[in-house]
Amino acid sequence: MNKNMLLKWVEPRQVLPKERQRFENRGLFALILPILVEQLLTMLVGIADTLMVSYAGEAAVSGVSLVNQLNNVFIFVFGAVASGGAVVASQYIGREDQENGIAAASQLLMVTILISVVLTGISVLFRSQLLSLLFGRVEPDVMKASLSYLIISALSFPALAIYNSEAALFRSMGKTKAIMNISIAMNAMNVIGNAIGIFALHAGVAGVAVPSLISRIFAAAVMLVLSFRKKNALYVQMEKVFAWDGRMLRRILSIAVPNGVENGLFQLSKVALSSIVALFGTVQIAANGVAQSFWSMASLFCIAFGYAFVTVIGQCMGAGDTLAADYYNEKLLRMTYIGSAAWNLLIMLLTPFVLMLYSLSEDTRNLVILLVVIHSVFNVALCPVAFSLSNGLRAAGDIRFTMCASIFATVVCRVIFSIVFGIWMNLGVIGICLAMVGDWLVKAVLILIRYRSHKWAGFHVID
Repeated sequence: MNKNMLLKWVEPRQVLPKERQRFENRGLFALILPILVEQLLTMLVGIADTLMVSYAGEAAVSGVSLVNQLNNVFIFVFGAVASGGAVVASQYIGREDQENGIAAASQLLMVTILISVVLTGISVLFRSQLLSLLFGRVEPDVMKASLSYLIISALSFPALAIYNSEAALFRSMGKTKAIMNISIAMNAMNVIGNAIGIFALHAGVAGVAVPSLISRIFAAAVMLVLSFRKKNALYVQMEKVFAWDGRMLRRILSIAVPNGVENGLFQLSKVALSSIVALFGTVQIAANGVAQSFWSMASLFCIAFGYAFVTVIGQCMGAGDTLAADYYNEKLLRMTYIGSAAWNLLIMLLTPFVLMLYSLSEDTRNLVILLVVIHSVFNVALCPVAFSLSNGLRAAGDIRFTMCASIFATVVCRVIFSIVFGIWMNLGVIGICLAMVGDWLVKAVLILIRYRSHKWAGFHVID
């Protein structure tokens, strides 16, 4: 495919005057490519974690898988706060208001630290109660692995939260290459540490948890140093980190809280569904855990372009240019579909070969392949709208609708579909996967209707 044909597919049908195009094609690719690399590295490390810990036994794989469902509840809270700060920062950049942008960056760091410390304390102090409540019926060796993994991974929450927030700030400035470089170093440390922990020290789940802790602390420290540099368009001021700015916090939290509620309930529903998965036995638990690593990899383009939507649409809305926001929503959506289709096809083709590296039974491997195929086909069809475009609506300030659509699709529809397909129809984890597809379908329809209504263009985050 030549360049002109690709651009013809990518360009929206509507015309935006050249002087109002804030991002040329070269600028968009320069913004998106480092995000893709960063997210790819993060996901590869997730697969490497699962692969390496599989050599410690399927109980270890199951333990890591179950705890990650709980950890993701907290991690998505950090992501929600980071997203709130990124939207506000992007809009201030679009308005060319550095003073308020600096205040937003500083308050973002403050609230990130407070929330992450609280959630770390909850995870560590009440780890046994949390795991017993959620996964009390799992086998004893799975529970033992879960407890070991939870306490170590929870200690990394503050570092991970700081890294996510400061990385979101850099994305809002378009400095995605710096984040990519830090991600390369962080993930290299993690993989090397995993190899040492599993194969040299035979440390089991701790062999993958401790390297993650160390690498996240490293990444957070580097991001903090970069965030205080005054040559940035937006930077952090220490005095404003320790000063309570209620007005700015309300702006950040007006996005972060609905987004956090949405993502928190999304992850809690997944935890609840993990309780259902736990009823299906070790083979299906392990297959579900390994498949989730491939699912995360398959979602690469939707996740990466979701970040791009926040930066681009946020800046357009900050400048008060809703026509440009509409133009880039459509353009980025087309790019997401093209990239996602090619990527998911590659994932499906490579999955059987990659699974040869795992120490899994034949039944488990076959089940993983089936789950990956179901996920990838519907990921291409539904997720660009359900997840990437919804970030464009959030960046415009249409927070409440996206939250309600996501809660209805995930908490209501997915849970009901999971019970029907997974338990009543006795499809096991295949039913859980089909329920996920149903969730995406409902959300995609709601988001598409909202986007076409153009009501999102009337929202504002900053004043």
